[in-house]
Amino acid sequence: MTLQQLKYLIEIVNCGSINKAAERLYTAQPSLSNALHDLESEMGLDLIARTPKGISMTVDGSEFLGCARQVVEQMGLLEQRWLNKKPSRKVLSVSMQHYAFAINTFVNMVKKQMRTNMNTPCGKHGRLKLLRM
Repeated sequence: MTLQQLKYLIEIVNCGSINKAAERLYTAQPSLSNALHDLESEMGLDLIARTPKGISMTVDGSEFLGCARQVVEQMGLLEQRWLNKKPSRKVLSVSMQHYAFAINTFVNMVKKQMRTNMNTPCGKHGRLKLLRM
């Protein structure tokens, strides 16, 4: 079962027809029918009853549709909240050998950066604490 199959099922039910759903989704009707058939086979359920006048939901299909809508809605909320969102906290991790010259060079670079960009918040109190080894 894929999220795409769930979206297809929801659109088919909303349109009342596989053909109309295929048009709205800009998808070939056979492709949409195959996706629905694969979903029904995987679940071992008949989700919709196909008729010459369109489709109707089966009892299992109605229950499944409610769950499918919740899954798709939750996925939308996850994408809205987390997709393409920049992290709220910036982290810099540095790994190096314990050579005094390397540590001193790094500390001097950070101090220089702090002098040139004093408005950069660092840490939870807005200060950067440097430990000298």
